[in-house]
Amino acid sequence: MGGLWQALAGYGFLIASVNLAAADPIKLRVADSFPKGHYLVRLVLEPWMAEVQKRTNNAVTFEHYPAQQLGKAADMLKLTQTGVADIGYVAPAYVSDKMPVSEVAMLPGAFEHSCQGTLAYWKSARSGVIAQQDYTANGIRLLLAVSLPPYRILTVKQPVKDVADIKGLKLRSTGGAQDLTLRAIGAVPVRMAAPDAYESLSRGTMDGLLFPLESVVAYGADKLVNHSTEGFGFASFVVAYSISENAWKKLSPAIQKAMVDVAEEILPSACKEVQKQDSETMRSMETAGVRFDTLQSDVVAKLKDLTKGVSKAWADGLDARGKHGSDALKEFDAAVAAIPAK
Repeated sequence: MGGLWQALAGYGFLIASVNLAAADPIKLRVADSFPKGHYLVRLVLEPWMAEVQKRTNNAVTFEHYPAQQLGKAADMLKLTQTGVADIGYVAPAYVSDKMPVSEVAMLPGAFEHSCQGTLAYWKSARSGVIAQQDYTANGIRLLLAVSLPPYRILTVKQPVKDVADIKGLKLRSTGGAQDLTLRAIGAVPVRMAAPDAYESLSRGTMDGLLFPLESVVAYGADKLVNHSTEGFGFASFVVAYSISENAWKKLSPAIQKAMVDVAEEILPSACKEVQKQDSETMRSMETAGVRFDTLQSDVVAKLKDLTKGVSKAWADGLDARGKHGSDALKEFDAAVAAIPAK
């Protein structure tokens, strides 16, 4: 009997193994607003998807829908929550009313290097104040995040060399913290998602952009702008891909672990490549005729003075709504301070 039971047990194990191997892979829809070939997709999303698929032996596969094919950038949170997309590019700045504390990584002068912002945000958004306030509260979970290099002001007609040159300029903003920054330096924020910036700029309804250089090129605005500042970080932006808790719970522990492990492995190198790309894009834009004006030390001092109250005003505003802005600011600043600018 013992041999029979052993044989049956072995037979059962064989059936289980065959069934597991034959099971259809889980196919996840990944949606974003980036144009096809965008550098962030190439440097962050695509390597992550490929490695997760490899480590899970194709137990999970991905279908990528770029360029707002499944919906507008500003709607990605809802699309992810409702399952239209399994994984969505949920940019906190586009839904700052629902994900307000994430903007701590978008404040002026918050960090010098993309890796400082990226790794500090990842830490807080996975297990800190940002995780509790912006992700858990919205029923989503962060899978990937990159903080872009500090933003410059890019203009079509008027170069910005001094604070007086900024006064009255209508500049693209993602809202929230960027609005506070632009008002503090005398500009007029015009809130819109990145894909809509080109049309507004071409029509002359905006004077310029508060933008990262690579996105200027990706969305074609490099054909319109002629001037850029250099030497002061006016803001930043968090690029984040998230999954709904409902979709997450349907994944096996092995798949969940692979997703987190791969992210933690690739983000430290990806943020370096993002920063490097910024420098390379600056050189190519200069070659194409865009003039980069390095702000003099006295102008930088003026800008620092004008924006020094932005972080406190931002945090106090959230505290008044019970959103723990001051806690998020303290936690993020401490995390940034522990990461050297590379």
